[in-house]
Amino acid sequence: MRDTFVRTLVELAKEDPKIELVTGDLGFGVLKPFWEKCPDQFTNAGIAEQNMTTVAAGMALEGKTVFTYSIGNFPTLRCLEQIRNDCAYHEANVKVVCVGGGFVYGSLGMSHQATEDIAILRALPNVIVMAPADLVEAEECTKALARTKGTAYLRLGRGGEKRIHDKIDNFEIGKAIRVYEGERIAIFSTGAIFEEVTAAYEQLKELGYNPCVYTFPTVKPIDREVIEKIAGEFELIVTCEEHNIVGGFGGAVAEVMAEMGSRKARLLRIGLNDEYSVRVGNQKYLRQQYGMDATAITDRIVREVSEK
Repeated sequence: MRDTFVRTLVELAKEDPKIELVTGDLGFGVLKPFWEKCPDQFTNAGIAEQNMTTVAAGMALEGKTVFTYSIGNFPTLRCLEQIRNDCAYHEANVKVVCVGGGFVYGSLGMSHQATEDIAILRALPNVIVMAPADLVEAEECTKALARTKGTAYLRLGRGGEKRIHDKIDNFEIGKAIRVYEGERIAIFSTGAIFEEVTAAYEQLKELGYNPCVYTFPTVKPIDREVIEKIAGEFELIVTCEEHNIVGGFGGAVAEVMAEMGSRKARLLRIGLNDEYSVRVGNQKYLRQQYGMDATAITDRIVREVSEK
């Protein structure tokens, strides 16, 4: 996803000199195409992410569209006060980009595992929160944020994610995308965990289930229309996220369902169960350890359906 993001941003910046990219002293192998083609629109703020965010806010208030870039929790949790006070409060045109959401940097321990970022950023007024599922969504999210005023958060994977969509017609911020039609069971997903969801879908089909599947590249504003429609027609909604289930994507879906006058569906949230990862390993290993891989998703859904 990160390469797709950079490639897309290069093309946008070549057409729009107001687009700026600010990095916290990393990603040079990935960001090299940007500074080579748009050298006057690139800034290395050093290992000082809070300053990076304040600098970005100043640029934005002078008319720039600024993307800040760092890994995991560094451009988000470390800079929370600056995002809140300097960017969101002023509706500054700053797009905070995290590469490595969830367990991408799992081998570096919990300090580098971004598993609360969606919940925290979506709690801030005036902040759009997006987490693309594949390379096509990453490209569309980048384009949409570049032309949308205000503060936003873009949560990316690292690299090697599968391409799920051939193309997306009429992409909009705040709109979910139906990938598979189905009945009784609906699976909602946000971010790169979608590769596990697609594998789980195939397993469920082999077991005789026919779930419908939606990806939500936007967590805030959430697609209330889709959630309410599915909750009124289906028996079970399952949310999948590489993130704490408290306050995250599943929490956003739960809020919509709780406010409905009546609904048919019950909700199952799959994610990190309100804990920090005490294990160290690659992303695939940690997904398996914490019940977020395809087999675990399938087993949870089958058990939920069987018990009810």
